[in-house]
Amino acid sequence: MDIVFGGGKYGLEAARYLMSEGREFVVIDVDENCPVRAKFDLPEYRKGTRKSSFMKGGIKELIDVFFDLQPEYVFPTAPVHMAGALLMEHLDLEIWYEGIDSVLSGLPVKLVVSAGRGSVVVSYNRDRECIPECRAPDVCPVTGIKKPAPMYDLVRFAIPDGFVIESHYLQPGLGAIKGEKLRELIEWAENRDSVLVATACRCHGVITALRRAGR
Repeated sequence: MDIVFGGGKYGLEAARYLMSEGREFVVIDVDENCPVRAKFDLPEYRKGTRKSSFMKGGIKELIDVFFDLQPEYVFPTAPVHMAGALLMEHLDLEIWYEGIDSVLSGLPVKLVVSAGRGSVVVSYNRDRECIPECRAPDVCPVTGIKKPAPMYDLVRFAIPDGFVIESHYLQPGLGAIKGEKLRELIEWAENRDSVLVATACRCHGVITALRRAGR
């Protein structure tokens, strides 16, 4: 089974894709009337179920379902850096505001969309809307600029001691994270006092700095 974290516009795209592939999934959203639930009328999730369903909740609920299902893919469609939020909740970490300064020094300024509150968002298409169902070619179809490298490689350069999760394209415009990479992230971070974690695809990325509470 798979998990769709966020039942909005992009969660709806993920649900449609999974249904077209005959895959069962769980959608998690704070709004029980979110677009995915409204469209497909999914039943409430029950522990141990192997059928497509819905759970009202956020990161705490994601963690419970994640360890219950051991999903192959997780679709991070909610407007939050899911990997960073998962570590904060599961390992009791807090935002490391100063930690993001070292990250900025390793990134081209022209790629930075926003920086602050412990996170940096980067994109090859910083100032304009992406086209629907983009195939993420080497030359951005919006800006016309050739990408020097996939964004996940640039992020790895910026945080050589951090953990970078690559988002995999399953169809044009739709990416997902492998569940096994999230499990590796948790194991990697559980004994560290501070962590830099990133999620990135070929075009976009987000980096979050975290540390043990009180450090």
